[in-house]
Amino acid sequence: MLIVGLHLHLLHHVHGPAIDYLGVALAAFASWVGVPGPGEPVLIAAGVFAARHKLDISPVLLAAWAGAVIGGVVGWLVGLKAGRTVLTTRGPFHAMRLKAVERGEVVFKRMQVMAIMLTPSWVAGINRAHTGLFLAVNAASAVLWAVGIGLGSYYVGPPVLDVVNDFGVVAVVAIVLLVMIPVGVEIVRRRRRRAGTQGA
Repeated sequence: MLIVGLHLHLLHHVHGPAIDYLGVALAAFASWVGVPGPGEPVLIAAGVFAARHKLDISPVLLAAWAGAVIGGVVGWLVGLKAGRTVLTTRGPFHAMRLKAVERGEVVFKRMQVMAIMLTPSWVAGINRAHTGLFLAVNAASAVLWAVGIGLGSYYVGPPVLDVVNDFGVVAVVAIVLLVMIPVGVEIVRRRRRRAGTQGA
């Protein structure tokens, strides 16, 4: 009852149509599930509209945060339930994929908080991030994301996209390292084993 009352109160006291706030939440949801692209541009546009008094910034930030949190949880569940199964299913390079998953999980656990923050949510699911830790870090990351980008675009405008893009490059590098390090270690280990066998 309280949530319904709060929702109705917000609808009567905010600028702009409710569909705009829903759009922000859906775009954030899609990005945090793992669909590249929609979250940041939509949040930036909403922040700019809020600065021009066509939307209210507080509900924009709340919608972005809620969409991001829910999207992150859904992405984590997809990785947990389906992602690991896909990676470990029999087929080409099965043994190598199994080793990469095992080693990837070890690397992920070493820097789990940073990994949860910098990689798509489904990666945390594949690497079996602990439920409590994932939920806490996901919610905190969503706050930083929504407030950082939302308020940045509210006060600075579209140039905040350049900062977001730079951060995106760092995140991509982190993802590549998390994936490639275990694979590289496995390749080096196999080569050393072959060289040892041939030397004998």
